[in-house]
Amino acid sequence: MARITINGKSCEFSGSPSILEVALANGLEIPHYCWHEGLSVVASCRICLAEVWAPNPRSGELEPIPRLLPTCQTPCGDGQVVRTDSPKAVANQKAVMEYLLINHPLDCPICDQAGECYLQDYSYEYGRGESRFEEEKIKQPKKDVGPHIYLYSDRCIMCSRCVRFTREVTGTAELCVVGRGSGEQIDLFPGKALDNELSGNVADICPVGALLDKDFLFAQRVWLLTKTPSIDGLTASGDNISIEHNQGRIYRVKPRRNLAVNKWWISDEVRYGWKFIHSDERLAEPRRLQYGEQVGTSFSAAYDEIDERLAAARSAESKVAALVSPMLSCEEAYLMGRWVRAASGEGTKVILGVGPVPVSGEDKTFPPGACPTDRNAFTIRAEKAPNARGVRRVLSAIGGVGAFEGDPAAGTQRLAAGTSRRASEPLLEFAQWLAAIKDAEIVILTGNYPSEWVTKDLTKALSRKFIVLIDTLPNELTGKANVLLPGATWAEKSGTFENHLGLLQTFEQAVAPVEGSRSEGQIFTDLLARRTASGNGHGSPRFDAAAVRRGMAESLGLMEFVREVQSPAAGSFIESDMELVEL
Repeated sequence: MARITINGKSCEFSGSPSILEVALANGLEIPHYCWHEGLSVVASCRICLAEVWAPNPRSGELEPIPRLLPTCQTPCGDGQVVRTDSPKAVANQKAVMEYLLINHPLDCPICDQAGECYLQDYSYEYGRGESRFEEEKIKQPKKDVGPHIYLYSDRCIMCSRCVRFTREVTGTAELCVVGRGSGEQIDLFPGKALDNELSGNVADICPVGALLDKDFLFAQRVWLLTKTPSIDGLTASGDNISIEHNQGRIYRVKPRRNLAVNKWWISDEVRYGWKFIHSDERLAEPRRLQYGEQVGTSFSAAYDEIDERLAAARSAESKVAALVSPMLSCEEAYLMGRWVRAASGEGTKVILGVGPVPVSGEDKTFPPGACPTDRNAFTIRAEKAPNARGVRRVLSAIGGVGAFEGDPAAGTQRLAAGTSRRASEPLLEFAQWLAAIKDAEIVILTGNYPSEWVTKDLTKALSRKFIVLIDTLPNELTGKANVLLPGATWAEKSGTFENHLGLLQTFEQAVAPVEGSRSEGQIFTDLLARRTASGNGHGSPRFDAAAVRRGMAESLGLMEFVREVQSPAAGSFIESDMELVEL
């Protein structure tokens, strides 16, 4: 394999990557502003210039190339030696930094980018430490360029990342470069606004504080934020995201790089669609129906009432219906299916269905006309449920094995033998489930949708039935449910989602559930524990998504939840390192 030596470290490479790409892949830092992995290469910022020695094709001896070369644009060659720490390269870095800071305002203390700014970091590592510029700085205007983004022109270093993004990724080309020399700046084409469905990404790729997200403006210092890896909980795309939060409150959502799923981007829908998590309308206490009116109760009392009604249904051999929301994780769907089967008993027919899967329009690929499989293509999915496929996968497997009440060994044996304690009922889609529950006496539903999901057909079908509802936001059913349990959003728990490609991805809990609520995984863990020895006065075990995945693999034979599930990289979780002292 070909080799190149960068700052004394020998690095292998294949193909024709740039020197910068090989350096970054081997943990070597080369300063850069204009280069981005997902955009074209323009080599305009010039801070990545390096001295390069290459073998003479005739003699094979190393010879210096007489000028500094941009490492972002120069392809690697076998036997090359590159130095970014030589006197010439270091002098260039200092000159570039001095030039960039000539007209840059000294407003780091009030800049939202402070703490994650390349200009700040490189000024410290590669700058002079003092300015020789004594003239008055040129001031540029602040611009409102779109519904989500402000442009602070005087902070801009003209890397052109944002311009290339709107041309190459979104294909909308709202941004352009106007002017020349010291008057050069980023601006909008006349009559246009930065209003495409991926507009928030320009704030992510801006290396300085020029493009700022209005939603995060002056909201929080970045060094106070804890970054937790998660998965898009609003659509079927399975985009990899980081939830950034502090003291139990989410402040922003940013993309995580995953070339197989969302590449480097997320849609504005995912970036700003999490606000319902902190809604003042969140359900925050269990309630039950008493003499036609809902009253507050405890989880324990609510569980008692549910168990009593299910026991009566078992005695009368009544039908029980359960609707599993596609907003739940695979682990929660598994626990719910297990509990419903176990609690209803052998003589009771369980009508199991998947909740409504919202769809809005059609899939939309950027740039327009691109094939979804293209390297830089990004697709916004019309399906607005993160785990419909995962719920179907788990509940279909539970059909023959779910009644073993926590006995994985027995479940595995019967699965291998092809038998079960009851005939497997088919898993129904929402419309089929509505038609099938006419004779059911008890209906157990999970919601957890970010918006209204209860249809008129559902309300009509639930008339005169005992309703157990687990949900997060008020809707037409929350005031009618016989037992109402407040659930948790995906950001308040951990689990696994299966995206539109069939890819299983885990996500971590970012913030604690709203006080008075519990995750669906914990609720069904509690209910299952009440049916076993662990629930007899010893308290309920804590919901553990990883342990449940292992249980799914053992009891249902779903080994993909052990072998194929993708988890965040170890470095994805970043905890705030700022120590706060109360005065």
